[in-house]
Amino acid sequence: MDSALVIEGTTAFCIPRQDESAHFPPGSAPIFFNKRMELNRDATILLLLDLMPSEYLDLMAATGVRALRVAHECGIPVIANDRDSSAVMLLRENANRLGHPIRVVNRDANALLSAERFDTVDLDPFGSPAPFIDSAIRSARHYLFVTATDTAPLCGAHLKAGMRRYAARPMNTEYHPEVGLRMLIGHVAREAMKYDRGIEPLLSFAFEHFHRTHLRMVPGVRAADRTLASLGYIHQCPSCAYREVEAELLPGAVYCPKCSVKATPIGPLWIGDIVDRELVLRLQGRINDMALGSKARLSRLLTILSDELSELPHYDYHRLAKRLRVSPPAMEIFLKELEERGYRSSRAHYSGTAFLTDAPLSVCEDAIRVSSQS
Repeated sequence: MDSALVIEGTTAFCIPRQDESAHFPPGSAPIFFNKRMELNRDATILLLLDLMPSEYLDLMAATGVRALRVAHECGIPVIANDRDSSAVMLLRENANRLGHPIRVVNRDANALLSAERFDTVDLDPFGSPAPFIDSAIRSARHYLFVTATDTAPLCGAHLKAGMRRYAARPMNTEYHPEVGLRMLIGHVAREAMKYDRGIEPLLSFAFEHFHRTHLRMVPGVRAADRTLASLGYIHQCPSCAYREVEAELLPGAVYCPKCSVKATPIGPLWIGDIVDRELVLRLQGRINDMALGSKARLSRLLTILSDELSELPHYDYHRLAKRLRVSPPAMEIFLKELEERGYRSSRAHYSGTAFLTDAPLSVCEDAIRVSSQS
């Protein structure tokens, strides 16, 4: 196999050589490796150095980059699994080269999860994690990390696929990355509650072409009930920007006060916090001393997440300005206008024009009109 040496973080490993002229270079190699997911992996390394679990399972390891980095950069006992025998051979070669005693397994993902339990399970498939969520929840003792790259179904662009996979109704809205992320977390929450377990999001974000959530699994009926209380819906008016949040497992009927039409329920979604802010602040304090390829981007993401309000729903102030037929002001001017009116506001991490606030829509619209004249 023609291979190339790659260094990510402080870890050196070999991957099959890719055709850089291909439309999607990672798909041109016999074993998958996507350089664009470096921030995803960097965030996990940073988080694991804070959590320091007793062991870590990379469920679908492929080249093993994530497993190798966890073993080398975090010093945590690692299990790396893949059902592809050629991937397993490469994994063993890379582990031997680094000198780390990684346990390498060659099994079907669901079969392994059903046979053993692991302190931390990392589910990072190519596409949807939905077929593996139930077994991953049963297997994960303390932590479950999940990546989803099927953003079109999660965000409502492929409506029926999203409904089939996640048993929820998405919608392709201006805030669709937030819908996709909260739909993913909500799906995990509903699967966990079946086993009288709850979840606590530690670090979750929507970035470019993927959604990523790191969750603490909490045993007990009380934890499951707390999780249930964090599920609900965003009701979106089909005619205007009005939207409303409802904390219920089954949606009620909500009518737009402006248009007098029934709003469309999106969900069920996770409507609670998507991060542990104290933890995010600790990660911010740690990141400067680390060798991470995505340090600048990840640091900016953590900064926004640490300040991000938990209020739903989110708005895009450029879209609101367009509806009002005014020029959008600078984001800082607009947010300052909201705060001077006594409301809280912040940026949203997934878009440079998205904001969160506890102000009603009418106040947001008036603030845009006034601040656009500044």
